[in-house]
Amino acid sequence: MRHVHIHVTGIVQGVGMRPFVYREAMAHGICGWVLNAGDGVHIEAHAPADALDAFVAALSEHAPAAARIEYVEVVDLAANGWDAADEQGFRIVASQNQTAHTTLVSPDIATCDDCLRELFDPADRRYHYPFINCTNCGPRFTIIRSLPYDRAATSMDRFPMCPKCAAEYADPLDRRFHAQPDACFDCGPHITWREAVNGDACGNSSATPTVGTTREASDAIIERCVELLANGGIVAIKGLGGFHLACDASNEQAVAELRRRKRRSNKPLAVMVRSLADTERLCHIDDAERDLLAGSIRPIVLLRRRAVCGSDGSPDALALAPSVAHDLPELGVMLPYTPLQYLLLAAAEARGMYALVMTSGNLSEEPIETDDDLAWEHLVAAGIADALLGNDRAILSRYDDSVVRVVDGIVMPVRRARGYAPQPLPLPALEGAPSCVLACGPQQKATIALTREGTNGEATCFVSQHIGDVENGGTFDAWNAARTRLEDLFDLAPAALACDLHPSYLSGQWAREQARKCNLPLVEVQHHHAHIASVMAEAIAAGQLTTDARVLGIAFDGTGAGTDGTIWGGEFLVAGLGGFERAAHLRTWALPGGAASVRDARRNAFALISELGLLEHPGTARLLNSLDEQTRSITATMIERGINSPRTSSMGRLFDAAAAILGICGQATYEGEPAIELEAAAWRALDSEIAHFSDDNAGYFASGPSWLDGSYVLDQKALFVALLEGIEAGAPADRLALDFHVAVARSSARIASDICVREGIDTVALSGGVFMNRLLLQLLTRELKSAGLAILVPHTVPVNDGCIAYGQAAVASARLAQTASQ
Repeated sequence: MRHVHIHVTGIVQGVGMRPFVYREAMAHGICGWVLNAGDGVHIEAHAPADALDAFVAALSEHAPAAARIEYVEVVDLAANGWDAADEQGFRIVASQNQTAHTTLVSPDIATCDDCLRELFDPADRRYHYPFINCTNCGPRFTIIRSLPYDRAATSMDRFPMCPKCAAEYADPLDRRFHAQPDACFDCGPHITWREAVNGDACGNSSATPTVGTTREASDAIIERCVELLANGGIVAIKGLGGFHLACDASNEQAVAELRRRKRRSNKPLAVMVRSLADTERLCHIDDAERDLLAGSIRPIVLLRRRAVCGSDGSPDALALAPSVAHDLPELGVMLPYTPLQYLLLAAAEARGMYALVMTSGNLSEEPIETDDDLAWEHLVAAGIADALLGNDRAILSRYDDSVVRVVDGIVMPVRRARGYAPQPLPLPALEGAPSCVLACGPQQKATIALTREGTNGEATCFVSQHIGDVENGGTFDAWNAARTRLEDLFDLAPAALACDLHPSYLSGQWAREQARKCNLPLVEVQHHHAHIASVMAEAIAAGQLTTDARVLGIAFDGTGAGTDGTIWGGEFLVAGLGGFERAAHLRTWALPGGAASVRDARRNAFALISELGLLEHPGTARLLNSLDEQTRSITATMIERGINSPRTSSMGRLFDAAAAILGICGQATYEGEPAIELEAAAWRALDSEIAHFSDDNAGYFASGPSWLDGSYVLDQKALFVALLEGIEAGAPADRLALDFHVAVARSSARIASDICVREGIDTVALSGGVFMNRLLLQLLTRELKSAGLAILVPHTVPVNDGCIAYGQAAVASARLAQTASQ
């Protein structure tokens, strides 16, 4: 007989681990106990050696689907370290909170098939209960207050279980054995309904909500919500991590009104449909996309649309309102992931609605709403929504929906949030690195990251959920809340800080002040180096690179403070984790008005064409005519005198300029709109019969890049001469947009190949928001592979600025480890 203590770490709380351990113990004849603690699951076991070995193997091999076992440690107990009473059966004992909070917590899990069957089974006592869940599904991270994960440490603590639920909770053979959110109509949370009176929410702001305490009352709320949606209304609906704003996705008037109220004129909206079959009526989906749509996370998946006009000739095609995603080739689609969403979609289908717009419940650029009363004030009373479908279960962590896409078979996150964060990502283990680095992230698409040393020498990094653009008090408060949440929940105390080089970012200003106040080391990381370091860190952790490897990083994005005082964004960096050299970049030009030229791509284009000496070219007539004489004069004066005209090498701004010159999109109503529309135009050309890739494509950069001060400087003049001549010759704008993409990809690949030969490098890492452009990414990857180069793209963090905090953490760890070794 052996007496052992077993410690299991990883995602082992909120996934049914203790009930699983109990059942395995019973099956293997194990005596003892299991409990949750802050550092994982602890087991003491008494059994014959063979049975114990089989039991330990089963802990990893047959763990619950939502669990992620990182380590199983088995330690023999001394003869006097065992209580004889523990030889009488196996039991689950009360959780302990005396260990360090190093365990991982499961993200929220989409409703499982078993609960879904019960939800629509009239004979089941939870028939139509909007909060049905079990140990295999339901809310997790968004309801946790502290570790270990027990009901008392969640927002379910205010809902005592009724006798029936308590019996299920205590029954080892029941699917709800120790399911912390377990509840029913008799004892659990209920949905609530508040509606503006005659369109006026102000006069109804103090009205008591209607509460769905019974099945009949709950069903009536859902029916009223769907009735309002069917009549063109807009409803704020509470989800797992915040509110959505919903409307009928086929009703153009409703979608246009939602856009007007939310101040989101053109940015594409996501839709929710009931099934994979309905998804296929809207979009083309492959096996990888199918798995993402129907898996346990349920992100928004960006899919290729069947037809922009709503029908591809198939009688089964679903029609969407034109303004859901305008004429973009991709559509964001998700399937229901909560019981309430399933009930809503079923009721909507009965009224002939097969798709609902489900967009973040906030005013544009503000954090998503999570509190019912504040959501009423900010969404309904403010005139954005007509009604609010809430509930009385508090959301303790704000989480947007995650967004992903599949490119050439590779799953790439676009927004890492619900379902993915804050699952830790591996980091290179570096001797001498600080025990915990707090990386404060970027200004846009902000996340924060906190590193932690593992017990086995490995290093991990907790990257927060997507927070948004930290440019105002509301989003900075959300940034702070995410930071303190991770620090408190996982007992993380930063020993060093990292931030962006930019002096004006709110997160960077906070980091500099905090480093001064607490006397902590601070590492300022150049934006594009952080981009490339994020890809390298991921590859090193996966064994694809060594910790001292060098790569050529191609960082194409919109904005990042450079080390020379200019705005970078079209960069070729020879990089390691700890440092980089700028090997090549786009030729800089003035950006008159700075952010004003980002919003008005025509000003940006005017400045670029002016500096290239092409204002007199006949092909510029359309651009010049779109700007009034005063704007042209003021812009020219700003450029000439250097008034508020920072110089930029941004590839993002280059794409914007091309969109403006071609007349595709001159002004941005949301970030990156001109470049996104340029890509859409290129896809239209690629999908047409006339599109082809010619070997003598006219859109090359200069045939021989100039060498200046040890760096390649890519001169854009030949590219824009080709565009202007194409315009003058009457070539279709879509075709010229495609030529532009091909030219950038081929020229970039040629420069990359030259640098790699010179530097003895065989691997290229791609990062930056411009690579959100699927077409450019595919073209450039193809060109680089044909040159014999290995390509790295991120798989666990976004290619956009959502990767910056992770990259900052990797750079800071490497630099501080290097300092410690000296």
